[in-house]
Amino acid sequence: MSWGSELWDQFDNLEKHTQWGIEFVEKYTKFVKERSEIETSYAKQIRNLSKKYQPKKNSREEDESKYTFCRAFLTSLNELNDYAGQHEVIAENLTSQIISELSRYLQELKSERKSHFHDGRKAQQHIESSWKQLESCKRRFERDCKEADRAQQYFERMDSDINVTKADVEKARQHAQSRHQMASDSKSEYSSYLQKFNQEQNEHYFNVIPNIFQKLQDMEEKRIDRIGVCMRTFADVDRQVLPIVGKCLDGMTTAAESIEPKTDSKQVVESYKSGFEPPGDVEFEDYGQAMKRTASETSLSNSREAKEKPVGKSKGKLWPFIKNKNKLSLKLITLNSHVRNLIEGSGPEDFSHLPPEQRRKKLQGKIDELNKDIQKEMDQRDALTKMKDVYVKNPQMGDPASVDPRLSEIAQNIEKLQFEAQKFEGWLAEVEERMPSKSDTNRRSGLYETQNNSTVSNNCAQDRESPDGSYTEEQNSETQVKANINPVLPTSSTPEFDDEFDDDETLPTIGTCKALYPFEGHNEGTIAVAEGELLYVIEEDKGDGWTRVRRNEDEEGYVPSSYVEVFLETNAKGAMTYI
Repeated sequence: MSWGSELWDQFDNLEKHTQWGIEFVEKYTKFVKERSEIETSYAKQIRNLSKKYQPKKNSREEDESKYTFCRAFLTSLNELNDYAGQHEVIAENLTSQIISELSRYLQELKSERKSHFHDGRKAQQHIESSWKQLESCKRRFERDCKEADRAQQYFERMDSDINVTKADVEKARQHAQSRHQMASDSKSEYSSYLQKFNQEQNEHYFNVIPNIFQKLQDMEEKRIDRIGVCMRTFADVDRQVLPIVGKCLDGMTTAAESIEPKTDSKQVVESYKSGFEPPGDVEFEDYGQAMKRTASETSLSNSREAKEKPVGKSKGKLWPFIKNKNKLSLKLITLNSHVRNLIEGSGPEDFSHLPPEQRRKKLQGKIDELNKDIQKEMDQRDALTKMKDVYVKNPQMGDPASVDPRLSEIAQNIEKLQFEAQKFEGWLAEVEERMPSKSDTNRRSGLYETQNNSTVSNNCAQDRESPDGSYTEEQNSETQVKANINPVLPTSSTPEFDDEFDDDETLPTIGTCKALYPFEGHNEGTIAVAEGELLYVIEEDKGDGWTRVRRNEDEEGYVPSSYVEVFLETNAKGAMTYI
């Protein structure tokens, strides 16, 4: 149905309707804009959430990456970040494909509507003006006819009156004829203009207005079609990202399915395995016999004989078992949180502060890293060598001498890296030699055993335990200087060493020392010292990282060798000064 034929008299209503259509386009544009802002805000929040739970750049990240559930969570975070990116794509497409297009179309729509209604008002004003002129001609014709009738009646009245002169009658007759002529002219003019008006009116209502209304109808239908296209685009924008969103969700599902509890349990063993042997059986101690028992490797250090010795002159040794209030309690030697902190934190270059198994892994990882660096440097050297050969064959391409400084630098780097690799390989070989064999049937205590170069009463096995319950291996003097953690206290399980350790005789002074750092000495067998304090040395470091010192006749104990500066007497065995 055509607006021109059906709504020829609804100019004002069509004007209101088309204005409402424009307002609807503006409302829909605002709706899409707000949806785009929501998508942008949602994507931003999702990205921030993913970033918030990303693993921090620290040493713990390396440990977390070993577990399948941590890797799965990291994959899920990355997929979630990609998922947020698809919502950003939705926002961008809504803005470019709908909001921008509708904003531009709105300007064109308003301009077109204004032009059509301007033409309509112009045609309306023209027909109204013609109608007014027709009415004016009609009134003038009516007035002239009435004047002609009055002049005719006056003439007839004058002509019938015998008292009126002939001249007055003639004058009345001429006046009547003049009025009739004017009425006749007005009638002709009215008739002519009426015919013209009817033609214009017919043109107005059957051609001009229908054409204008048809243009408005086309404009309105185009507007409605554009709204429909935008609504389809609104849905298609979401539909276009569904495959990628599905891939993101599939990635999360795949990550969740990749979690392997058994593998993670095995990784816990790999991460915390110390390489130590569990403690051996505790020997039966027969207190009913009046005989002095022989100390064994797994016996308790705090025996009654030890308790009866004077305090201050005999020092108890560190063992994996502790007597508390006459009750025997077994302390299981494990890598507690303190040892974990040592593993994650900084330590000696050779990782001697770690348990054997963990130390071996760290050394192996360091060797692999150095080998990669060496290979990288060698690849650069090969590339520069080829470049130099090209320059030698084609001097116009470059100066061969310009490559020599870089080649020399790379050669020095390779030499340094190879030296470092050899150093760590030596430490690795040392660790692998000292680690206990799995086929060893002789159960040892939970402490890691190392061989000491010097023998003490024909006993060469020395067990070590640090004051905080952690373990270490025998360190060389270079490592002891670099270590920032407490070394281990020397202990032994042989009767000969027990006799030496529990000897009532005061050990002679072999030198003096100055405390470089404060040491609290909470553990048994240690002594607290203040920074700058001067003490007597009664037993030098035997390679286990501890020095035995004395403050007075009743106060003596072990302090970390790296915490003191020792000055041995010149006549002492192995006299030397070290830090």
